[in-house]
Amino acid sequence: QFSFQENGWGTSLAERLVRKCDVVNRGLSGYNTRWAKLILPRLIGKSTGAESTVAVTIFFGANDSALKDLNPKQHVPLEEYAANLKSMIQYLKSVDITEDRIILITPPPLQESAWEKECLAKGDKLNRRNATTGEYAQACVQVARDCGTDVLDLWTLMQKNQDFSSYLSDGLHLSTKGNSFLAAQLWSRLEKKLSALPSLLPYWRDVDHTNPAASLL
Repeated sequence: QFSFQENGWGTSLAERLVRKCDVVNRGLSGYNTRWAKLILPRLIGKSTGAESTVAVTIFFGANDSALKDLNPKQHVPLEEYAANLKSMIQYLKSVDITEDRIILITPPPLQESAWEKECLAKGDKLNRRNATTGEYAQACVQVARDCGTDVLDLWTLMQKNQDFSSYLSDGLHLSTKGNSFLAAQLWSRLEKKLSALPSLLPYWRDVDHTNPAASLL
């Protein structure tokens, strides 16, 4: 949901793809794979036009990996998380969006001390652990291998820079730098798929102003 805010990774992709294709955001703050699996058919169906869909990203895990005892509403067990991802991939394939157009994104790492401050401010205990999030990230990577989709292992990539806190605004959600990092990593995977897309409609200087219909219709 936050990806289309100012400096969000969805906004960045949309800017890169102006006049090439539409970037559609169906992120829902706080949702997990258990809920997403149920609503996916409402978001993407056969009528959506599989032939005109060049890529779909599936980005879940930060909420699923919440600790069961402290956040039972969002928590989804690890095995179910993996099964839900597979179910969403199978659904997309059933509406003719092939696995080569699907990109899974793992949850980013969790900066525990910063997120604990957020939790304590709400009267809660720390309800996530980075090691647990890592298990979900590994499961996401394995699902991609099993199903033949691409995967962006954000959890691992962000921690190659040992101090990854700058990628996160509050220990959990992406900062401006984190959004830029995700956008760049995702673009490196999308560029091959999308570089050949033609620009929609001619550049304005190329329109015949004496007979615009000849150029535009």
